[in-house]
Amino acid sequence: MSRSPLSTASTRRRRSVRALLGLAASTALAAGAVVAAQPATAAWSGSCSAGYVGLTFDDGPNAGTTNQLISTLTSAGATATVFPTGQNASNNPSLMQAYKNAGLQIANHSWDHPHLINMSQSDIQSQLSRTQQAIQQTAGVTPTLFRPPYGESNATLRAVESSLGLREIIWDVDSTDWNNASAATIRQAAARLTNGQIILMHDWPAATQQALPNILNDLKSRNLCPGHISSSTGRAVAPSGSGGGGPTTPPPTGGGGSCTVTVTKANDWTDRFNVNLAVSGASSWVVTIRLNGSQALQNSWNASVSSSGSTVTARSNGSGNNFGITVYKNGNSSTPSATCATA
Repeated sequence: MSRSPLSTASTRRRRSVRALLGLAASTALAAGAVVAAQPATAAWSGSCSAGYVGLTFDDGPNAGTTNQLISTLTSAGATATVFPTGQNASNNPSLMQAYKNAGLQIANHSWDHPHLINMSQSDIQSQLSRTQQAIQQTAGVTPTLFRPPYGESNATLRAVESSLGLREIIWDVDSTDWNNASAATIRQAAARLTNGQIILMHDWPAATQQALPNILNDLKSRNLCPGHISSSTGRAVAPSGSGGGGPTTPPPTGGGGSCTVTVTKANDWTDRFNVNLAVSGASSWVVTIRLNGSQALQNSWNASVSSSGSTVTARSNGSGNNFGITVYKNGNSSTPSATCATA
């Protein structure tokens, strides 16, 4: 299965996110103090027999939308992972407390959402460390997860992340809410989530707020539960009850049985390319993919996929033995290698 290039959409996204972040910060300053939302007493009523997924919301907190987001989650007994910018955290301390009080997992999303891969190591260090401090000061927790703006990463950024004890988190499913997706489209994207996977959403789109109740109901009907993201595996797992680093219990890993994987480079664009992988010899498998140089995972399909640095781990999810990933080149066009083990 191929994926079309995202260059035009990415440009729109960059412009819209920058504008909205600036607007959110200005709105928060003008609005003054915001009363922190208190979590409801509801408990999640669905079964978790099919596992856990990571609902993630970037770019908060925002005076116009964050309380609604928290209210929808807590009234359903649900949780999520939020990736606030340091600037928004600093401007909205009461909403940061509301995140914490609602039991949400709080992570780092840089100070003001720049293209970090175009910055020096010292400037990247400032972006991430200032945000760590802002979140600690406003919410009283120290993040252990980091999501790079625009999903852009390189070796310099990952070195800074490591120095601050942060694990890089991208996503398995992109809701495209940043690109004016409708509530129905966002809901359909969330319907693709499987155990351990993570969806990219944002704090500010009205369509996301509209879609969220239906997303939560859909998860219940599929026996999936909203979880937190493990700082040791990068996958969604049962929430620990902490607003900081979240759980570290890993999901089952692959065993030592025999299977093989064939790697084929597919669509190739200026900044990224697709890789198709085919597994034989097992229907339940774990494939370990080694990226080259500063390459980074951008997208995936037909498998449960997580990444840590240059290592991408793919697990069978019932979609068959053919799956794929999209890789950001970041200056390296070499085809990744892969190995397979039975699960």
